[in-house]
Amino acid sequence: MRAQTWYDAYTTSIAEVISSMPVVKSVTLRTIAAELGLTVQTVSKALKGRPGMSEATRQLVVQTAERLGYFTKEQIRSLRADRIIPYPLERKRFVLLQTSHSSGFLRLLLEGLHERFAAFGHQIEVMIPPSVATEKAMNDWIERSGLEYADGLFVAASIMPKEWEPKLLALPVPKILLNFPPLGAKVDSVVWDLYEATYQAVAYLRSIGHVRIMYVGDTHRQRGYLLRWQAFVHAMNEFRLEVEPSAHSIGEHTSSWLEELREKLERFTPTAIVCGIDGEVAGVYRLCSDMGLRIPDDLSMIGLLNEQPASLPPFTMPLLPIRESGYRAADRMLWRIANPTLPYEHIRIQGELRIGRTTARNGRS
Repeated sequence: MRAQTWYDAYTTSIAEVISSMPVVKSVTLRTIAAELGLTVQTVSKALKGRPGMSEATRQLVVQTAERLGYFTKEQIRSLRADRIIPYPLERKRFVLLQTSHSSGFLRLLLEGLHERFAAFGHQIEVMIPPSVATEKAMNDWIERSGLEYADGLFVAASIMPKEWEPKLLALPVPKILLNFPPLGAKVDSVVWDLYEATYQAVAYLRSIGHVRIMYVGDTHRQRGYLLRWQAFVHAMNEFRLEVEPSAHSIGEHTSSWLEELREKLERFTPTAIVCGIDGEVAGVYRLCSDMGLRIPDDLSMIGLLNEQPASLPPFTMPLLPIRESGYRAADRMLWRIANPTLPYEHIRIQGELRIGRTTARNGRS
């Protein structure tokens, strides 16, 4: 019940965000409404895939939108080139499978998925697999939830327990993995490129004179966590900077990891930190403040944050295109449904590095 309440709160937020977005086109919702003698609210609901009308009315609205040019010719041409029907005859049901470990970026993913599917009249819902991951428990839940009858599944990162991911990827339903795929996985994937983001962070720190750069981040719990550390090592090697694993805060972060980090900061005296895990950035920042380390005067810091937290100063951070990845994943799902026999594809969405107030040129030797 708590999961459903949490999801309702997210979808309410998404609906408010999307409804407030201006339509930058000469043809507006009001134009379509006047053409059909409907209210603007009805037209909006039809194009966003919301319930409360017949499918005949919904199809009339979307077809009128196409005829009037609400969707650009470029959009239609692109969809048809991928064999995607711009205005399908039936509303499809897609499911985003997620666990609470990823709730920090779920809202952004849902925004992207919802916005894209709304244009086609499709719906996206969230399901949260139970924490019990025995074979029987997983089979029972999959049967009760009707996953095998969904039109497509999105499997998000951080699915826990880990036994769930291979189980979900084996279902005979079109799937998009919103994560870096495991080796040998037969599935399409779309993910915001944390490997590139980590590389960008190191490259920027090196460009402003830092050579003693410490990586901080759990590398144990998720595939993406380990890939960030690998990207850090790759970047450091590229700039001919030595990487001694014992000088970094990696491995499994247990309850005592911040105390261990304190000792490493005192021992190795880095001039900069790359903090690779969103949920760890605030704790590292507070620890540095408690130690009397001024950021960025004494220590520069880059955080791989999902979003800028209100509780922290403007961070130097990669702008992770999480929302854009959701939007792109929706396109990839429709492409996969239309092209079931083509090879699997893995798409990484690259963002930019934003320079905030937590980094400065290195003045220490």
